[in-house]
Amino acid sequence: MYGFINTCLKSLVVEKYGEETWEKLRLQAGVQDSFLTFEVYKDEITMQLVDKACKILGVPADTVLREFGEYFFEFCKRSGYDHMLRTLGGNLYEFIENLDALHSYLSLSYQEMNAPSFRVEKNEDGSMHLHYYSDRRGLCHIVPGIISAAALDFFNIEISMEIVNQTEEEERTGKKEHIVFLVTQTPVFAYKERNEFSSSPQNLADSEKQIENQLNKENTIRDRGSSVCPAKKSHWKTIRGIITLGKGKLLRGFDPVYPKSLWIDTKTFCNGLPFHMVFDKELRVKQAGVSIQKIVPGLQTMGICLDHYFSIVHPEVPFTISSIQKFINSQFVFQTRREMMPESWKHRPMLELRGQMIWMESLQCMLYLCSPLLRTLHELEERQMHIADIAPHDVTRDLILLNQQRLAEMELSNQLERKKEELRILSKHLEEEKKKTEALLYAMLPQHVANQLKEGKQVEAGEFKECTILFSDVVTFTNICAQCEPIQIVLMLNSMYLQFDRLTTVHDVYKVETIGDAYMVVGGVPVPVPTHAERVANFALGMIIAATGVQNPVSGNPIQIRVGIHTGPVLAGVVGEKMPRYCLFGDTVNIASRMESHGVPSKIHLSSSTYQCLKYKNFEMTERGEIEVKGKGKMHTYFLIRNKTATENEIMGRPMKDLDSGHESGQSFQEGRTETIPSCHQPGRINSTYLSLLEQMNINTTQLSILFFSSFSYSDSAREGPDPSHCNEVY
Repeated sequence: MYGFINTCLKSLVVEKYGEETWEKLRLQAGVQDSFLTFEVYKDEITMQLVDKACKILGVPADTVLREFGEYFFEFCKRSGYDHMLRTLGGNLYEFIENLDALHSYLSLSYQEMNAPSFRVEKNEDGSMHLHYYSDRRGLCHIVPGIISAAALDFFNIEISMEIVNQTEEEERTGKKEHIVFLVTQTPVFAYKERNEFSSSPQNLADSEKQIENQLNKENTIRDRGSSVCPAKKSHWKTIRGIITLGKGKLLRGFDPVYPKSLWIDTKTFCNGLPFHMVFDKELRVKQAGVSIQKIVPGLQTMGICLDHYFSIVHPEVPFTISSIQKFINSQFVFQTRREMMPESWKHRPMLELRGQMIWMESLQCMLYLCSPLLRTLHELEERQMHIADIAPHDVTRDLILLNQQRLAEMELSNQLERKKEELRILSKHLEEEKKKTEALLYAMLPQHVANQLKEGKQVEAGEFKECTILFSDVVTFTNICAQCEPIQIVLMLNSMYLQFDRLTTVHDVYKVETIGDAYMVVGGVPVPVPTHAERVANFALGMIIAATGVQNPVSGNPIQIRVGIHTGPVLAGVVGEKMPRYCLFGDTVNIASRMESHGVPSKIHLSSSTYQCLKYKNFEMTERGEIEVKGKGKMHTYFLIRNKTATENEIMGRPMKDLDSGHESGQSFQEGRTETIPSCHQPGRINSTYLSLLEQMNINTTQLSILFFSSFSYSDSAREGPDPSHCNEVY
C-alpha cells in the first residue's frame, strides 16, 4: 500500500487517541514513525498496525476498520480530493458506480496502486447490492465506513450496510475476496433541489398538469390570433416556455431523438474512432478502428477471435460475453498478447487499451470504445507511437502531456517529503543530543546559572546569609594510593561517589566539587531553603552508611571517611570563562574544611552554629568539647549521632519494597560494619555511563588515572597536617 494509507491511519490514532497511543502502537507493530505519501510499503505493515490497534484499544477489528473508513473519507477531503469525489455522481448509485473510474485515474499517478473494484446493482425496493472485490482479505469493513460517510456528506442520506454474501471469487483468478453488501438508505432531511421533481410521484403529477395547462394556454393564444395574423410557434419556444414555467427545471423526462438512418459511412467511423472494436457473442471481431488495426494487424482479418489477441487486465474476469455484461458499467482494460504481435513489437512493452463496453441488443454485438492507456511521453516512446496516432478529439492526448507535468511535480514533492523526513529525524536526534548536553551541563552548574550562561548573560554573584557546608575525605588516603594501582583508586572513588551523588538527589543538596578524595556539598545554595542544616545532616548520615559498603583495595575492609559540617554566610558565583565553575567564598568554607580535617574517622563533626540549627530538629548529638583549631583558636564542637525519627532506609532513599520489618529509628556507625549494596556500586565495577563518557572523550582509564592523581596528589600531602588551609584556595 502507498504511504498515504498508513499516514491516514497514524493521523486517526493521534487525533482520537493521542500521540502516546500511536507511539505504543507503532513500537508494538515494529514500524517507523512516519510514512512517505508516494512510497509503496508492504501490506503487512498496515495489517500489523490494524491488529495491534485492536489489541491496544480493546475493540474488534470490524469496529476499527469502519472507524478508519469514516476517517479515511474525511482525510481524503482534507488532502485535496474533495471536489473530485463530489463530481463522481449525482446520487449514491452513480457515486459508487464511478469509483473504479476514479481509481483508474489515480493509477496514472499511483502507478503501483492495487485498488479494490466495485460493482453496484439496483433492486426494485430501492435498495442496492454492492459487490466489493479485493486482493486483500479482511479489510472489507472499511467499505461501510467510507460509503456511509460519503452518503451523509454528499447526498444527505443515512445508509445501513450488511454483508449478505462472502466468497472467494473463482472468476477473478481464485484469489480475490468477493463481498456483497446490501445497502439501504434513509433520507436525513429534504433531498437537494435537483431531486425534488424526479423523486416524488405527487411532484410528477403536478408537473404533468403544469405542462398540460401551459400547452392549452399556447393553443388558446394561437386560436385568438389566427383570424388576424396566423402565428406558428416553434417547438423549441414551447419547450422554453415549459422550462420558464418550471423556474429553470425540465419538468418531464428527456426523450432523445434518433435519425431514421445512421448518417455516417463506415470508413469515416473507423477513421474518426481509430481505437474501437465490435465483436459478437463468440468474440469474433466484426469491426475495428484503423489505428488498432495498424498496431495489431491480425484484426484486419474479420472474424478472428478477440481473445486470441487480447487479455482482460481490468476487471479480472474471464474473456466471455456473460462476464463482460456483468461488469458492463466498469472500465475495461485490454492488453495485447505478445505472441500475437508483429516482430517489431517483440521487445516493446505491450499496448494497453482502456474504455467502456456498450451492448448493442439489435445486433447482438458488443462495442468497445477505447483509447491507448498511456501515462507519460516515455511510455508513448517505448511503444514507438506518436501523439498523431491518437484521434484529435481524444483527451488521451492532453492527458499524456498533463500527466507528464503531474508526475514531475509528484517526483519533486516526493523529494521534498523525503528531505522533510530526513530533517525531522535529524531534528529529533539533535533534540536528544541537546538533552544529553543539558543534562551534562546541569550536572556541572546549577540550572538557573547554566541557562543564564547559555543565553550569554552575565551571572551575578549572590550572597546567602545562611547555608550549611559539608566536607568529607577518606582516612589514610595517601597510604592507600601508595600501595595500589591507579585504576584501583579510580574504581574505589567511583563506587563511593556514585552513592554520594545519589544521596544528593535524595536529600536535595547541591554538590559543589570533588577533588581527589575530597567531596563538598552545600544546603541552601543556590536555592535558599530554611531546612538546609537538616538536609545536609541527613546527607552526612547517609555518607557514613554508604562508605561502609566500599572496600579498601589494600586491606579489603570498608573504607573510613571523616565528615565536617559548618553553618554560616557565603558568597556564591561563577568564576572564569573557560570551564566555568560555581564556587563558594567566605570564612564559612574555611571553618567547614577545618571541621573535616579535625574530625574523627567514621564521625560527623559539627560546629556550634550547625549544632544550634539542629538542636531542636530530632537529631541526637553529643558534645566533643573545646578543641584547638588552627587559625581560629579554640572552638566548641559536637558529633552528630543519628536522626531520631528517620529509619536507615529513609536516610538512604531506598524504595519502599526494600524496607525491612524492623523500623528502629537510629543509625549506629561502629567501625567495621558492613552492608550489602547493589552490584553496580561494588568496588571493581564502574558504571556504563562513566565508561561511555570516557570513550566519548577518547580517554582510557590509565590516562584518566594519571590525570586524576596529578590533580589531587598535592592536596593530599597538604592534608597530612592538621591545617588544610588549601581548602579556601580550591573551593
